[in-house]
Amino acid sequence: MDLSGLCQLALQLGCKVSYNEKLSEHCSFKVGGECKAFVEVSSEKALAELLKTADDNGLRVFVLGKGSNVVFDDKGFNGAVLHIGNDMSEIRLINENTVFAEAGAPLTKLCIFALENSLSGLEFAYGIPGTVGGAVFMNAGAYGGEIKDVILSANAVSSDGGTVTVAKDNLDLSYRHSCFMDNDQTVASAVFRLTPSDKESIRARMDELMSKRREKQPLEYPSAGSTFKRPEGKFAGKLIQDSDLRGFAIGGAQVSEKHCGFVINRGNATSSDILKLIDHIKNTVFEKTGTMLECEVRFVPYE
Repeated sequence: MDLSGLCQLALQLGCKVSYNEKLSEHCSFKVGGECKAFVEVSSEKALAELLKTADDNGLRVFVLGKGSNVVFDDKGFNGAVLHIGNDMSEIRLINENTVFAEAGAPLTKLCIFALENSLSGLEFAYGIPGTVGGAVFMNAGAYGGEIKDVILSANAVSSDGGTVTVAKDNLDLSYRHSCFMDNDQTVASAVFRLTPSDKESIRARMDELMSKRREKQPLEYPSAGSTFKRPEGKFAGKLIQDSDLRGFAIGGAQVSEKHCGFVINRGNATSSDILKLIDHIKNTVFEKTGTMLECEVRFVPYE
């Protein structure tokens, strides 16, 4: 089977398929060329079938959520992008303090659902621009909270089409890391245990943190959020600032003047600009401070 056969299968499974889709429209950095096929995954069952078929036939696929932590190649992606989005975005209560959410649900939507049900624990995640699947994949966190603080389990699909429920203790959650970074499984959904609380206090905390984001982060420009992981005992943004890189630019990519921990697209940046700037920052910070920064953003090559 070739890629067209995979797309025919996707249609049979109720997925929407488009061709030569601009990936710049599907990532927060707003860069990247076209992919051969773009599949809106319709269900966990469809995801399992597509992953198994691609694996059996040696077809190249990339699973994408909201694209808030990826940079696509300027040449695009020579394969099929399997997009987990609206068709896999159910959120529902399991009981009074336990919530089920599919991987395609925006994380902010989950936070609002928790608020509406007077459940606390996800306030830290309000405003993080990814999906539930992406948040579990990288153990997303901010303002002292992390996904590992509230998750009970995750349901995942393997490349052979098998499905598995992974309990919290087996998720290998640490700073910006989960077991899914090291295996062939794709997050399909997750279950969270939250704490009943007063709706107004939850709302106040969410508003407080969103205000901090707007004040300190360059939300007016395309970016992938914090570009680098936090070095132990240090802050990436301060190291970059102390290395005299505030505002430094390569092409349309720039170190944010508002927050040096962010690389932003000032307009017409290419993925090449972004990657060159990231490398320059890493090399310069290492030369000046002796600390080697680790990039958080994933680059997706054409081949």
